[in-house]
Amino acid sequence: MEEKILNLLSEEYPEIDFTASDELVDDGILDSLTITGIIATLTMEFGITIPYEEIVEANFNSVAGLAKMVERLSE
Repeated sequence: MEEKILNLLSEEYPEIDFTASDELVDDGILDSLTITGIIATLTMEFGITIPYEEIVEANFNSVAGLAKMVERLSE
């Protein structure tokens, strides 16, 4: 799942190195507009709904965090 998400996001956001940090939000690599776009991308690709309470730094700081969230919401 991590590799699929990494490939998807790398295509959508080629200017961002999603492997550069495990703290993408904390390091300022992802801003609120980019996070909104990521939410839309994941929603469309995986057919999930990401509720407000899931939009936290822990879920968006790394591709691993995103993968865990997608897997959890896909159940």
